[in-house]
Amino acid sequence: MAQATKTTPVRCPNGIASAANGEAPVSDHASQPAQQSKNPFLYVVVCASGIAGEVGKLITAAQEANWDVGVVATPQGFGFIDAEAVEAQTGYPIRSAWRAPGDPRPLPPADAIAVAPATFNTINKWAAGISDTLALGILCEAYGFGIPTAVLPYLNAAQAAHPAYRQSLDRLRDMGILIGTHEPHRPKAGGEASLFRWEEALELLAPGRPAGQ
Repeated sequence: MAQATKTTPVRCPNGIASAANGEAPVSDHASQPAQQSKNPFLYVVVCASGIAGEVGKLITAAQEANWDVGVVATPQGFGFIDAEAVEAQTGYPIRSAWRAPGDPRPLPPADAIAVAPATFNTINKWAAGISDTLALGILCEAYGFGIPTAVLPYLNAAQAAHPAYRQSLDRLRDMGILIGTHEPHRPKAGGEASLFRWEEALELLAPGRPAGQ
């Protein structure tokens, strides 16, 4: 697999970036969080996909590799997961909506991000710089902060045939995003969920992890 392109982060003044509508800050990097993590902290961004309910597999693998984990779901993706089970597994609330001004930050800052499963919609919006959900806002801002990010696309071949999809992957690669190898599945063929390697996100992120962590 080709080495990710090194990018130079461009940081916002005081580390603060706001949502497109001018409301609460997008990320948990703007100020000291309410709680600290003893291990490197991984954000798992979950999209609205049929296999999203199995995200516990990635959480387990990450925790076994000494990551602490927080989950950020797209608004539609939130309905595809067992929120109670995920929160019990991670020990943190799931984020899917903007914080109100003055609300505490529920997650520590991310040391790395894994987007899994990543849908056609999220991949194309992310590459285009569209920030109309909390999940997309975090992903767009992460580039500026230089946060290592891996994405595991999960979509069907009819979606992948659209020219915008390949262009989006090319742009994400140019941004230094690490992209998984799962091939698009045949439409209406069950999605080949058993072949989806959740742990590949951790494998992609491992080379950039600080020594001893």
